[in-house]
Amino acid sequence: MDKELAMHAAEVLKAVAHPIRLLIVEALQDGERSVGQIMDALGEKQAITSQQLNLMKDKGVLASRREGTKVYYRIQNPNVIRVLNCVYDHCDAAAKGRS
Repeated sequence: MDKELAMHAAEVLKAVAHPIRLLIVEALQDGERSVGQIMDALGEKQAITSQQLNLMKDKGVLASRREGTKVYYRIQNPNVIRVLNCVYDHCDAAAKGRS
């Protein structure tokens, strides 16, 4: 892996490295949702949700489209879900190892 690729990978990982952003990705695994639907799934305020959505969109994790007054988000690259599933599996195995 060259340095530029490593830097890009680190940026993508940083873009999802927050509990709210992880929950957003989870909410979008089954497909596109509006900002309102994402807010309802998270139980967070609009300002917080929009800030997190925009950060992930800027890093290429999410994509969006506007339909009238609503903005819909989706996962831009499904590889992000695969990476997160590996992290979740690791955390789950580590938690079971401590029991």
